Amino acid sequence: MSQPKDFGFGEDEKLLRDSARKFLSDTLPVDKLRKLVAGDHVEAYESAVQPLGYDENLWKQIVELGWTTLAIPEEAGGAGMKVVAVAAIAEEAGRAALPSPLIPTLIATAVLCEAKSAAASSALGRIAAGEAASIAITNAQGSWEPTDTDVVASQSGNETTLSGTASFVQDARKVSFFVVSAKNSSGIGLYVVDADAPGVTIRPDQIVDLTRDQARVEFKDVVIAADKVVATDGLEALRRATPSMLVIVAADLCGAAEWQLQTTAEYAKVRTQFDHPLGFFQAVKHPIVNAMIDIDRAKSLTYAAACEIDSEQATAEVAARMAKSAASDAAAFICSRSVQLHGGIGFTWECDVHIYFKRQKHNQMLYGDGIYQRSKLGEML
Repeated sequence: MSQPKDFGFGEDEKLLRDSARKFLSDTLPVDKLRKLVAGDHVEAYESAVQPLGYDENLWKQIVELGWTTLAIPEEAGGAGMKVVAVAAIAEEAGRAALPSPLIPTLIATAVLCEAKSAAASSALGRIAAGEAASIAITNAQGSWEPTDTDVVASQSGNETTLSGTASFVQDARKVSFFVVSAKNSSGIGLYVVDADAPGVTIRPDQIVDLTRDQARVEFKDVVIAADKVVATDGLEALRRATPSMLVIVAADLCGAAEWQLQTTAEYAKVRTQFDHPLGFFQAVKHPIVNAMIDIDRAKSLTYAAACEIDSEQATAEVAARMAKSAASDAAAFICSRSVQLHGGIGFTWECDVHIYFKRQKHNQMLYGDGIYQRSKLGEML
């Protein structure tokens, strides 16, 4: 089946994207972002626990705008929009380097939507009502393959208990609940666990990305009620959700990369050297053009993958891994060039480029960088 025109990106999606861009431009200009996350380098990197660095009032406004409900089915209280719409919001979040639990909540939504159970619908209803969520599926070695989880679910009669640790959990200190994968007698189960449930301990990581937090979440004999068991065999749900997860992160990468590109190009116009703007020199303008080409290619692949998910194409995972590979590589290239082409100031704390650089490096590795994605594509093809 052929793809629809413009990847199915219609007037509703354009309106959503444009309104999101204006909203974030008005409410989170880069100077406010700097104060939120990079006001003090000692506090950011040398304090015992990194500050959360996000605006709770801004997050409430985002919830009121309905961004967290985009992919939630209408019967669960959501907007029931397409993945291309979700990608558009993720791209704008990346463009603004938005510090919030939006991206992990969109990813958790993708997993819950694929679980198709009463417990999943209930959890989606919580997100639709304004709660944030994050998935907890990664082991201590950094593997996000569903079968590699370090958490174990034990069954005794009608009672389920979780024990173990989920690592690299995104924005763990900002969310209300986790969607946890755990090994059980049926294979891999999925469970909803409240962040403040007895037996849950959140241990923050020290990370370079200032726009989010990350943590290890420990589960010590955490009792799971029957209505919180999303799936006793959740392996297929996680696999079906993988394309959406990759597309969301790829879109974030593309949005941030465009900010880096535009900011660097503007700097090259106004900064002069040898009586010429920096952009006059081939050593400057050629890398900027190459970055633009890389970012456009990544964006095309990202929206093509989102469209394949919307149209339920069998090749959606292939397309999503291509998108994440291209977006990761484009981000790596523009990161190095944006710092280099800003000259001496590009290496300083005062230059906002470093905020995006660090977000990009985090997203580049999240769920696999370009090399990892191409290795998976090699296996699939």
